Amino acid sequence: MAKIFFYGAVSLDGYLSDVNDGLQWLFDTEVGDKLTTDAFLDTVETVVMGRITYEEARKYVQPLYPGKDVVVFTHNTNFDVQEGFAVSEDPVDYLRKLKEQPSGNIWVVGGVNLLKNIIIADLIDEWWIQIAPVLLGNGKRLFEQSEPAN
Repeated sequence: MAKIFFYGAVSLDGYLSDVNDGLQWLFDTEVGDKLTTDAFLDTVETVVMGRITYEEARKYVQPLYPGKDVVVFTHNTNFDVQEGFAVSEDPVDYLRKLKEQPSGNIWVVGGVNLLKNIIIADLIDEWWIQIAPVLLGNGKRLFEQSEPAN
């Protein structure tokens, strides 16, 4: 059975992207170690993300995750994915089925809209979170603000 990982970076104040879903701040910042990222990538077979994250990442990285199966969730059934394929079915159902396959691990890249339901469904097996030394002030949070558990 595959494991599902979240591996990503947030700003010091907890944002995954800026208010416009932009990631420029992340690509302008050195986060982590390339060796750590490469070692992580060696453990995954499938890379999963939402359409907005895919479009943002392609601005900075091409080709996008060569040698990996890239799955992009979108409501647009005609969306063209250059390095993988688009999926319009429910991400939680899709990931549950994919996790049961005898294949490699799965990396959920983001974004926030995709992650919300995956978090609620408790599908993430391991969290790898890096903190970028940047204060965004506002944007899209990785975790919504909530009351602490008792």
